[in-house]
Amino acid sequence: MTRILLVDDEATIRRGVRRFLEHQGFDVTLAEDLAGARRQASNGDFDLLLADLRLPDGEGTTLIGEYPRLPTVIMTSYASVPSAVEAMKSGAIDYIAKPFDHDALLLTLRAALRSSGHGKEQTVATSDSSEDCGLIGQDPGIVTLRHQIRRVATANSTVLIRGESGTGKEVAARAIHTLSPRAGQPFVPVNCASIPEGLVEAELFGHAQGAYTGAVKARAGLVEAAHRGVLFLDEIGELAPAAQARLLRVLQEGEIRPVGANQARRVDVRLLAATHRDLEAMIEAGEFRADLYYRLRVLEIRIPPLRERMEDLTLLASHFLRELESRFDKHDVVLSDETVARMMHYSWPGNVRELENALERAVVLSEGSRIDWEHLGLATSAKEPRGQPGSLSDYFRRFVLENQGRMNETQLAQALGISRKTLWERRQRENLPRT
Repeated sequence: MTRILLVDDEATIRRGVRRFLEHQGFDVTLAEDLAGARRQASNGDFDLLLADLRLPDGEGTTLIGEYPRLPTVIMTSYASVPSAVEAMKSGAIDYIAKPFDHDALLLTLRAALRSSGHGKEQTVATSDSSEDCGLIGQDPGIVTLRHQIRRVATANSTVLIRGESGTGKEVAARAIHTLSPRAGQPFVPVNCASIPEGLVEAELFGHAQGAYTGAVKARAGLVEAAHRGVLFLDEIGELAPAAQARLLRVLQEGEIRPVGANQARRVDVRLLAATHRDLEAMIEAGEFRADLYYRLRVLEIRIPPLRERMEDLTLLASHFLRELESRFDKHDVVLSDETVARMMHYSWPGNVRELENALERAVVLSEGSRIDWEHLGLATSAKEPRGQPGSLSDYFRRFVLENQGRMNETQLAQALGISRKTLWERRQRENLPRT
């Protein structure tokens, strides 16, 4: 059985990830800091290290140098250039940003194990994921999508992944990477909507020392971090015009020029891009470059929204409930017949992500093992208002919806007492993208 050493200082994450991975057939040992990880590593033979970047007694990347033969995946809530680039430079096989999707985590670990040759006895843990590419369902649209993923994975061409928010575009991108010849190289995900416009170019392409105020030393960018691997640009439609021009040069010439630098650098990167925006309409409005668009859509796949594949609803719900049982230590959680019937008539504007979030809420709020409709926190229809706020999540939703028309993102974040990045992450979890 494949053995994983999981190092994280948050007890809830340790328990949740351990239950999920053990359910997938892995043997998981826990540690909460570097000292604990060293004790466990000295007493056991592990196949993979899954470590948080920030630990109470240091950084998780420290362990890479101490155990160079142990393939390492870094978890981080600081999904930025420094963490991504430094993790890769330190020797990490991959990194994944919190909060992460469990299916995406499983695909990441599969790729890491396969590339390192440590994938022994992995048939139980990976067979289901290999078969469904992390995209669960039997709807003809999903079956076709899985075939398309397997076909485009073997090429080195750029892929444009289209689909509404919450449909699973990053899961599809990770599946393409995992099944590709580049599986043993970095997979670097970037959400273009989460980077402040003034920092997009520096974060993607890096910067020279003194390139701008605060650039006290040269720093590589995310494109360079993905060298020989895959760069996944989510929400590519949000990319600023200047960054679009630089990205086009990467695709045409295979080189980058850091901000403020005189010399260009060669890079070997396969680009996967995703969007929920109508890029064709953006081109007509002068908001997106036509030449970049045609470079991006060498290959194109579309992920159907949940409302177009309702026959998969119960299958998806069952999958998420089994994961949630492990995370919250519950057993035999079931949906009432009325709940299933009403779920089938709901339009799911937030797609699979909304379904997963609603089920998590229900598992937390339900006192027993039966989930009723009111536990899900969904309106009778997608257009009906939700009830009065009864949790921090409800308060966040109400505050954002009531104030985003008169506040920009910085003002909203300040009013809520959180960072812009945290605001963006919460928007994604609550299915509240800024339109």
